[in-house]
Amino acid sequence: MKLSIIICAYNERRTILDAIAQAHAVELPPGWDKEVIAVDNDSTDGTREMLQAVDMPGVRVVLHPHNMGKSASILTGFREASGDYAIIFDADLEYEAADIPRMVAAVTPGETVAVFGSRTLGGRKIYLYAQNYWAVRGLTAIANLLFGGHLTDIATGPKLVRVDVVRSLNLSSHEFDLDFELPCKLLKNGHKIEEVAINYHPRSVAQGKGLAGWKAIRTGLRVLWIYLKVWLGG
Repeated sequence: MKLSIIICAYNERRTILDAIAQAHAVELPPGWDKEVIAVDNDSTDGTREMLQAVDMPGVRVVLHPHNMGKSASILTGFREASGDYAIIFDADLEYEAADIPRMVAAVTPGETVAVFGSRTLGGRKIYLYAQNYWAVRGLTAIANLLFGGHLTDIATGPKLVRVDVVRSLNLSSHEFDLDFELPCKLLKNGHKIEEVAINYHPRSVAQGKGLAGWKAIRTGLRVLWIYLKVWLGG
């Protein structure tokens, strides 16, 4: 079996090389090989130039000609993947590459379609902002109700999925839609999503992460629109 680790980057010069190094160093369970695919979404802070200089075995770099959005970068990774499974690993290091082997260990080849990392499994509350925690719990509950799932964290970053299944789902490339469209379409098509507890190191609004005010409301409404489209068959 082979795992493709997809790292999408936009203006992440501070962490991108560390993210690639950590993913490259991951030791998977016996019987698994890996590759790392780094996708740059037309960064303007030097990330692109840093990636062009990367020369590591098992690491491929793909450069978007212009900013196409996070979902487009993820889909590029899945198109380029040569693995049986692929996992999304964020370039900002809010998540730990050390959790990847445990997610892979949850895969039963030929049976498992998807394994998601969960920040809330077991009742954990490791968010910086209470409103973000409750928003994720609420959006997760709505998705479970609509699509018959049992997820605890639909908004998680690390999503490990069988590549052929992802390619069959006709996923959108708009903005961040894929983060929520992927689990909804998996569930709607009858695929079970396993979950594994993972570590999480959230960044603050001041650090360029987290949602607050109107931006948070707008994001929530966008997610509900994604749910409705998938539920209606879009």
